[in-house]
Amino acid sequence: MHDRAFLEESARLQREGVAYCTVTIVDARGSIPQEIGASALFGESGLMSGTVGGGRLEARCADVARALLATRSGSRTRFERLSLHADLGMTCAGEVTLYYEAHHPEDSWNIAVFGAGHVAQKLCRFLAEFDCHTTCIDTREDWLARLPVSSRLEPIRVARFTDGVEAVRDGTVVVVMTMGHLTDIPIVEALALKNVRMPYLGVIGSKSKAALMRRQLHKAKLPQQFIDAIVCPVGDKIGGNTPPEVALGVLSQLVRQRRQAEAKVQGSPSSAIGTIREA
Repeated sequence: MHDRAFLEESARLQREGVAYCTVTIVDARGSIPQEIGASALFGESGLMSGTVGGGRLEARCADVARALLATRSGSRTRFERLSLHADLGMTCAGEVTLYYEAHHPEDSWNIAVFGAGHVAQKLCRFLAEFDCHTTCIDTREDWLARLPVSSRLEPIRVARFTDGVEAVRDGTVVVVMTMGHLTDIPIVEALALKNVRMPYLGVIGSKSKAALMRRQLHKAKLPQQFIDAIVCPVGDKIGGNTPPEVALGVLSQLVRQRRQAEAKVQGSPSSAIGTIREA
């Protein structure tokens, strides 16, 4: 079983966009240098954290992990059963079964939510149930304190909302839902200037707000391609305008975007999932 330090380090590597491979001893017989459940993290340069026994066993793990990390298609997982003596020349006479799982930056689902208001509170609670890392950014400590406690959710307090753009790394999905138009627009402008790849940028609001926002962004001479890619109003219209219903509509759109991206990587027809369109 992975301990807390292992999980926290894995989460950190995902947030920072670092490729890594987990290796876990899932079965064993006889004398081995570690216990079943022992885990380690390997990067392209070798062992990063944890241990599955050291020595020749970890050298072998480093080689296999490096090969999996170099793979950009096909399986990124592997089971391997080794006789420590016959296969690795170790004095231990036992056998181990190892499970490898490679994680690439493009595999991670990182979401940045600007604003911790009523809709964001519901959205973050939904997202905490998914295999993703969500960062919620706000200037208000009391609203951030209302968020659920989860290893998958990171609240960040900033002096100005635009300071939170620093937390948006390449490949991050971004949802902007602060107190209003006056605080949303500077965030969008700062994101454009940062010039990072965002698979999805959604801004909460109405159709009239969307039109006003696009006029302002055009006047600010932001690239037209960037402006056209903004999803506003954000979310699928699935019900009324209560915070849970709006949050559920946003969640629906985020999940669909994620599945589209996965299908594209796997070479599946995107038409089988659907396309996100502005409301």
